[in-house]
Amino acid sequence: MSEALGWWGVPLAIAAGTMRGGTPFLFVSLGECLTEKSGKINLGLEGTLLTGAMAAYAISYLTRDSLGTVLAPIFGVVVAGFAGAILGAIHGWLAQQRRVNDVAVGIAMIIFGSGIAFFLGKPFIQPVAPQLPTFDLGNWSSLPAVQAAFKISPLFILGLILAPVMQWFFRATRWGLLIRAVGDAPEAARAMGVSIFKVRMLSIMGGSFLAGIGGASLSLYYPGVWTEMISSGQGLMAVALVIFARWNPMQCLYASLLFGGAQALGPALQSVGVDSFYYLFNAAPYILTLGIMILTCSPKKTLTGAPGALGKEN
Repeated sequence: MSEALGWWGVPLAIAAGTMRGGTPFLFVSLGECLTEKSGKINLGLEGTLLTGAMAAYAISYLTRDSLGTVLAPIFGVVVAGFAGAILGAIHGWLAQQRRVNDVAVGIAMIIFGSGIAFFLGKPFIQPVAPQLPTFDLGNWSSLPAVQAAFKISPLFILGLILAPVMQWFFRATRWGLLIRAVGDAPEAARAMGVSIFKVRMLSIMGGSFLAGIGGASLSLYYPGVWTEMISSGQGLMAVALVIFARWNPMQCLYASLLFGGAQALGPALQSVGVDSFYYLFNAAPYILTLGIMILTCSPKKTLTGAPGALGKEN
């Protein structure tokens, strides 16, 4: 993209990459935000992301003749969400058993979700599945690079809408207040007759549903293929992203765009011939994750906005 426009194409490429690369980060981080607001952490979203990507791609490919090339990928996105919710139900049940550690369950679910995705996804690595339709907002330009940059995924638009809706949900709805109560003071919520198990189970399933949709954006939008290495650790990075965003859905949106832009930095510079420090630029999202973890793990600082029960066995 930048090659045709020279250096002027670099910011355009980064902007396009921000929207494309930020979409899975956005859905996974919003899902993790919902889960952690209830007082549980789901490290298994990496496996959920892979399962969602595989399910969306497989369903889009298998239903392309019966549903058509427009409806098939949309149906794939829905199935990806429910596939994620099923993994979330397993995680939610396991994580709420006595003497079970959230981190251990999360690692187990990464292995389980990844294994399911790799095993069932083997036949779909080579076939080409229909991709999600896009909003083509760059038709005003005659330059193919500009037209490609402004192909906006409906999932990106959905994520932009979902972030403020989720913020409102936590602040102004009864269910949102229940989730926050369970996450901050589970014993007080239990004394009020609230089912801790039910609230956390639904929160984890809802968060995993969103993570599954994040996986669908990888396989049906960008990069738009199914491979076993498609997630590149984005499910795990989303946990750091939620901490960076202080468990605030709107800040999850801004942080997701930041991570997406960091991911696009290396390819944008390489397209104009900047080959020096290529691997360093490509590692920008991982460096950003490490930096966030270092900055937020200081024992002298409290994590503002962290649910009170997060990380505790209860």
